[in-house]
Amino acid sequence: MTVLDQPYTIADFDKFLSQSENQERLFELVNGEIVEKMPTEQHGYIVGLIITAINNFTLPRRLGIAAVEARHCNQGDQYNDRIPAVSFTKERRKLVTQGSVLRYPDLVVEICSPDDSVQGMRDKAIEYVNNGVRIVWLLHPRLRFVEVYRPNHDVEILAMMDELSGDDLLPGFTLPVSYIFTDPYNEENDDDATA
Repeated sequence: MTVLDQPYTIADFDKFLSQSENQERLFELVNGEIVEKMPTEQHGYIVGLIITAINNFTLPRRLGIAAVEARHCNQGDQYNDRIPAVSFTKERRKLVTQGSVLRYPDLVVEICSPDDSVQGMRDKAIEYVNNGVRIVWLLHPRLRFVEVYRPNHDVEILAMMDELSGDDLLPGFTLPVSYIFTDPYNEENDDDATA
């Protein structure tokens, strides 16, 4: 794609994504800038744990749609097209099969990688909440804690002995923070992993 003057719009972004060299890569549109996401094995492992826990809770209850790396944008915003690590939407609707979901999800999970700016990730969490997301879980694997963002609430910090909660979005859903950050080969953590 010819380099355009910034900022890129979602229409420009769709053209960029349609190019053959970009089709197997992950990109987000962030305030008009195209940013490539480079998930690590640790990222994928944690995403797998979380999506499994959410689906095990929501699918039998038919509560909504949980997805990994699905594109979301808000109608009317031409400069942001996000790909949360994990998203959950309670709205009853058909699955989107092409392009972005035209609204932000109700729950977003993002994972800080070593290359991410912590402030940039916190700004992203705040952007989500300011655009209709009800809960954001911002995970910090290296330091083993989670920041929880909600509209009109202070940021909540959860450590290894705490549990994530689905609040009124997913009543009854909990997930121990220790389960998310347990090393799969550390036998000392077996009790935590099965709690």
